[in-house]
Amino acid sequence: MARALLVSEVDISCFAHATEDEGRVLDAVRRILPPASVESVSFAKTKAQGHHGNPITVFETRIKDKETVRAVVENIAANLTPLDKETLLNEVEKHVEKGNFYVRLDKQAAFQGALRLAVVDPIRVRLRLRKSRFEDVVEVCREIGMLPQ
Repeated sequence: MARALLVSEVDISCFAHATEDEGRVLDAVRRILPPASVESVSFAKTKAQGHHGNPITVFETRIKDKETVRAVVENIAANLTPLDKETLLNEVEKHVEKGNFYVRLDKQAAFQGALRLAVVDPIRVRLRLRKSRFEDVVEVCREIGMLPQ
């Protein structure tokens, strides 16, 4: 999986709504990381406000360390279902923009140790690639296992 080096960084972010336990949300987000990387990745915590004035906590991290980036990419690619990878491929125009590949993961499934795509209230993952052409991004995502061959 040497091509994983074509991913220069990974951004992960997630909201914790006022009705959610921040610790459990952060646990869910950490479960998308490979076990060896959990301790080395820290999340910034920011307070925000929702549309209706409700309090929201935003957790964010940017991973730049090559080995950690590789491990995170491999972990996500290995744990997405073939059906989710097909969905990503079928909707690839929605997931690629300016050298980035975006994936939204289900927060509840992550808390239970599974990685599944989600649309509503997701964990947002951005893979920043060293290539920027749409076709190159798709090809790299195939090679690193984020999309089916």
